[in-house]
Amino acid sequence: MMNKTTKTRKMPTFNTRQRGWNFLQTPGPTNIPNRVLTAMNQPAVEFLGPEFMDFARRLFDDLKPLFGTTGDIVIYAANGHGSWEAALTNTLDIGDKVLIPETGRFALSWGDFAGKLGVEYEVVENDWRKAVNPNAIEDKLRADTDHEIKAILLVHTDTGTGITCDVAGVRAAIDAAGHPALLMCDTIASLLTCPYEMDSWGVDVTIGAGQKGFMLPPGLGFNAVSPKARQLAKTCQRPGNYWDWSERLESEEFYLSFCGTAPEHMMFGLRAAIDMINEEGVENVFKRHFRLSRAVHAAVDKWAEGGALQNNAVNPDDRSNSVTTVLLDEVHDPIDLRDLCRERFNLALGNGMGKIMNESFRIGHMGDLNEAMIFGTLGAVEAGLKGLQIPHGEGGVNAAIDSLLESDD
Repeated sequence: MMNKTTKTRKMPTFNTRQRGWNFLQTPGPTNIPNRVLTAMNQPAVEFLGPEFMDFARRLFDDLKPLFGTTGDIVIYAANGHGSWEAALTNTLDIGDKVLIPETGRFALSWGDFAGKLGVEYEVVENDWRKAVNPNAIEDKLRADTDHEIKAILLVHTDTGTGITCDVAGVRAAIDAAGHPALLMCDTIASLLTCPYEMDSWGVDVTIGAGQKGFMLPPGLGFNAVSPKARQLAKTCQRPGNYWDWSERLESEEFYLSFCGTAPEHMMFGLRAAIDMINEEGVENVFKRHFRLSRAVHAAVDKWAEGGALQNNAVNPDDRSNSVTTVLLDEVHDPIDLRDLCRERFNLALGNGMGKIMNESFRIGHMGDLNEAMIFGTLGAVEAGLKGLQIPHGEGGVNAAIDSLLESDD
C-alpha cells in the first residue's frame, strides 16, 4: 500500500475491567441472538423418533428457498472447511483439475485444500482490490479445448478482502465458452447478507456454513446440490463415507441424512434462526445488510481523508454487505488498533488475512446487527485511531449517520 518502514507501536496501557456487552464485530463467528441460544437450551430428544424426523424434514425444506434452490440440501456437523471437502470429494477424482478465480485469501485456501485432496488447480490471477473479471475466466475455459477443467471454485464474498463477485456473470462466462465444468460457489460469508439465487444463476454446488448470516455457533455446514452435480457424483470414484451425498440423500432410512446421530441442538438453533429470518423477510434482511454496510463504508471513506487508511475494495459496487477490509499505512500496526479496541472498548475486530495480513483489519457487519451496534463499533474504531495517533479524517461516525438517514429517505 505504501513504502515499507518499521512499524511504530504506540499502544497505551489500560486497566481493563470491562462491563457491558462485548461488541463482536469479527466476520465470523457473529452475534448469536438470545432466541437462538434459548432454542438450543433444551434436553436432547430421541433423534430416531417421529417428532424429530418431522422436524428435520421441515428444516431441510425451509432451507431450500434461502439458498435459492429447489434441489437437494445436505447438512453436516462441520465448519465451512468441512463443506468445502464435501463438495470436492463428491465431484472430483484424484488427478482432476479445477480453476480458482483469485478473489482473496479464501479462494487460494480452497485451492490449497483441493490440492491436498489430490486435485490439480490453476489460479485465475486477480488484484485483491477488485472483483474477479468473468472475461478472464471465459478466456481460460476457451483455452481448455480438452475440457480438463472439471469445476470452477468461486468464492462469492471473500471475507479476507471484503469483495463480492458476480456469480451470474461467471456462469455467463462458462456458458459463453461452451464449457461443461461445474460451477461451485462458496457463500459462507455472503449467504443471507445479499441476494443469492443458486438455480437461476446456474450454480451446481453451493457451500455454506452457519456461523455468519445464519447467526449460529460454528458447527453446521451445508452443501446445496444441483441435479447435474448429483449425477456427476454417482460416477466419482473417490472412496468416502461421511461426506458422501448419496449415502445421505438416497437412503431409505432418514436418519442416515446425518450419517448417524443428528446434531440436534445446532438444528434447534437453526430452526429459530430461519424463523427469525422469515419473520423479518428475506428481502428486508438483504436491505438491512446493505444499509449497515454502506454506513461502514461511508465512515471508512471519511477516515481515509487522513491519508493513512482506505477501504481495500476500490470499486464501491464490489464492496460486500458482510465485511469491510480496511488497509492501514504500513507505519502503523493493525494489531495495535485491534488490541486497543478489544482491551479499552470491548470491541472485537477481525485480523488481516493472506498477503495483506500485516496491513489490514476487518469490520464484520452481518447477522444479528442493527444501527446502534454499527454506531458503537465505528465510534470505538474512531477512538482507537485517535488514541494511536493514526491520521484520519474526522467525522466517520457522522458520515455513517448521514448514510443511514439518506437510506431512509
